[in-house]
Amino acid sequence: MCSNRLQLNASKTEVLWCASARRQSQLPSDPLAVGSDLVSPVRCVRNLGIFIDADLTMRTQVSQTCSKCFAALQQLRSIRRSVSNDVMQSLIVALVFSRLDYGSATLAGLPEQLMDRLQSVQNAAARLIFSACHQDHIQPLLRRLHWLWMPERVAFRLAVLVYRCLHGSAPGYLASDLQRVSHLNARQRLCSSTTSALVAPCSVRSTIGDRTFPATAASVWNSLPESVRSSPSLQVFRCRLKTDLFARSYGHD
Repeated sequence: MCSNRLQLNASKTEVLWCASARRQSQLPSDPLAVGSDLVSPVRCVRNLGIFIDADLTMRTQVSQTCSKCFAALQQLRSIRRSVSNDVMQSLIVALVFSRLDYGSATLAGLPEQLMDRLQSVQNAAARLIFSACHQDHIQPLLRRLHWLWMPERVAFRLAVLVYRCLHGSAPGYLASDLQRVSHLNARQRLCSSTTSALVAPCSVRSTIGDRTFPATAASVWNSLPESVRSSPSLQVFRCRLKTDLFARSYGHD
């Protein structure tokens, strides 16, 4: 920091020790000495608007996202009778889904319980648009709006990011984590060498390692049909991807 003419602000600096929930009690709790300043460890930090827990469960991020989204829905509810369905849908996309989708690629691989909390935001938004009761079945409403379920919504954002990585329009530090199967020397003579599949890295911990970007990216990408992965442009890819994920959510009929 001194070589770059920077000065540490201890009041705005946080230290996060990451470990599994079982090992949280073994983490050091003493302040960390950085020069003449002491920085106390915390259990959650915020980076670029994303809340990261010490056990990497993303519970704080999900809670904060749901809280802000429901607060926006509550404000929109007060004007529901004054606007049409189309206007209300546009407002929800702008004020609610912008928060729901921000950083959603970091939510890949979360437990079903946390995904259900995010899905409840979508359900409430759909009922608000159609002025439906809480007892009304939500699937027909979501289908009429052509909204994906939350797991497929996360997969959509992640797949688009992978496509950009493979075609040179994403940051290099992300693209360098992905490797095509066809580029492996051991696969040159196999049938898999002609596909656009990605190498799925092995991880030690399924709860954390399988949620890293290389692992989730390979899993989502390899689950797509070859017709989707071989799309000639990003616009065509997004269209085919949405069609494929929509069919997974609601069936082909």
